[in-house]
Amino acid sequence: MDAFTGTIHAKTDVKGRVFVPASFRKILQSFEGSGLRLRKDIHQDCLVLYPEKIWKDELNMLQEKLDDWGDERSKNTYRMITAFVEALELDSSGRILIPKKYLQAAKISNAVCFVGMNNYIEIWNPDQFAKIMMSSDELKVHVRKYLSKSKRTNENDE
Repeated sequence: MDAFTGTIHAKTDVKGRVFVPASFRKILQSFEGSGLRLRKDIHQDCLVLYPEKIWKDELNMLQEKLDDWGDERSKNTYRMITAFVEALELDSSGRILIPKKYLQAAKISNAVCFVGMNNYIEIWNPDQFAKIMMSSDELKVHVRKYLSKSKRTNENDE
């Protein structure tokens, strides 16, 4: 499977429809069925768009880790994640219709920023996305921390 990567800007129309970028549509077509799942991100003011198969895999992983019968918090976590998910379809023009409540939750009005995140896509208000961007120095520290082959860090690098 190809990965969703890159950042692509697009416009929404008055109804909340937006063209999914062609490079992302091509990857979506590689999945069986055209179903998509949309949810509000739990950490940021953005939306998360999954191919249906990836969403089902994520739900199955979550369900395996939660205790349906003994822990009410586990059940409530699952409930809160699944209760606010919308099923979407690409229309014949390659657009999705983002429901108004999701546009409002992500502070999106007439422009969006699609951000490829490997197996899913984030949809941002471009101004909100710009606010969370790291500086080059911050990025350098995190890349070294998470991607360095060596666990040792150089004091001069931090």
